[in-house]
Amino acid sequence: MWELVKAGGWMMLPIILCSIAALGISAERLWSLRPSRIAPPNLLAQVWRWIQERQLDAQKLKELRASSPLGEILAAGLANSRHGREIMKECIEEAASRVIHDLERYLNALGSIAAVAPLLGLLGTVLGMIEIFSGFMSTGMANAPVLAGGISKALITTAAGLIVAIPALFFYRYLQRRVDELVMGMQQEAVRLVEMVQGDREVDLGEGGGR
Repeated sequence: MWELVKAGGWMMLPIILCSIAALGISAERLWSLRPSRIAPPNLLAQVWRWIQERQLDAQKLKELRASSPLGEILAAGLANSRHGREIMKECIEEAASRVIHDLERYLNALGSIAAVAPLLGLLGTVLGMIEIFSGFMSTGMANAPVLAGGISKALITTAAGLIVAIPALFFYRYLQRRVDELVMGMQQEAVRLVEMVQGDREVDLGEGGGR
């Protein structure tokens, strides 16, 4: 492996750095975007119990806001529920925009790595080919085995770039899809909260939501 890295030349360094960054981002986002952490199950039912039992005070809202991204969105709506449906919805949307921004953190960087890594590999190959043919021109001679060996070394960077880019692109698409699903789920929970608080939806606490 080390021999392949050395054969690829100095362009292997940015490709290796891209691979480390992609691995770190993917691992961090997979851990951070766990559904149980973003939108805990039965959270809406727990909030409704607080409301019914008149336990929803400033301290409860603070705990709810700090518990999870969904809790932050619900707390924003509850804190302004007395101002009516429209104000409540606006506050939820503002909190949701902040939450979505946090959920999408580093994803653009991961997508950029997926796009840049193969280009770095191609650049390394082109520079290697230029070096090979420049050497032949300066010496005035060339033979097929030497030329084939030089080309194979030059292609190492292209292969390395693709090895980094393909998993990075896969995880970028996968994580983006997970964010979309989490946002949709939180949106549905927020809509239920507004309807429940404003008296438009009956609540079945046994199912953890409205009906």
